[in-house]
Amino acid sequence: MKHKPLLYYKTKEEIEVYKKKPIKLKLQWLEVQMEFFNKAMSEKAKKIREKLMGE
Repeated sequence: MKHKPLLYYKTKEEIEVYKKKPIKLKLQWLEVQMEFFNKAMSEKAKKIREKLMGE
């Protein structure tokens, strides 16, 4: 059974609204997103990421 990739799209209008948001809010959103991805990431993926980052 093939799974379709998870795709994430934003319209030009949504991007323009996002661009107007304060930088602090954008950074907070990015931090929360990265924490989620780190918790959801498999140990194998974490090891690969560490090697790519030179850690």
